[in-house]
Amino acid sequence: MSQRSRDQAYAEPPQPGTEPGPDIAEALREFSASGRAGFKAANDVAKALRILVAADLSLARSAFGRTLALTGAAIAFGASSWLLLMASLIVALTRGLGWSWPLAMLLTAFVSCIATALAGWMATRYFEHTRMQATRRQFARLGVGELADFMPDADSHESAESAADRVADATSGNEQPVKKGLGVDVTPP
Repeated sequence: MSQRSRDQAYAEPPQPGTEPGPDIAEALREFSASGRAGFKAANDVAKALRILVAADLSLARSAFGRTLALTGAAIAFGASSWLLLMASLIVALTRGLGWSWPLAMLLTAFVSCIATALAGWMATRYFEHTRMQATRRQFARLGVGELADFMPDADSHESAESAADRVADATSGNEQPVKKGLGVDVTPP
């Protein structure tokens, strides 16, 4: 549109029979519909986040129970290996180098030590589920929490998991750990 035709359009009153600007009632209906759509989208996001938090808490609760059970097993096997090692030492000292009883008890103590190490390793593996990694990543994408500065925005195409892997790589190894606001180390996701 040229400058002259624009000036004429503003200077001349609308001609009868031409369509006036948008209807105010129609604009209000569109505004109301977009408000409802926005509220529904926010409600859907809140529901999805609630489901994620509930699932993560359920996983953490289950992992915590297994961790306690395996920690109990590790303690029991650790105590039995200690007792068996002590009994073996006592027998070895009292009977000289009579290999029958001490050898059998040392073998049993060795098996108990292996079971203790295995239960302890499994306990630490299950304990990782109590860190609520998925929830922390999603909160970080929303800008909440200690990882928020390191995660992509919610509308980004990058996955939160790949960004979390970058943070974990940056916080591990011999490098200086990543710090948050007051100089406290960031817990990797």
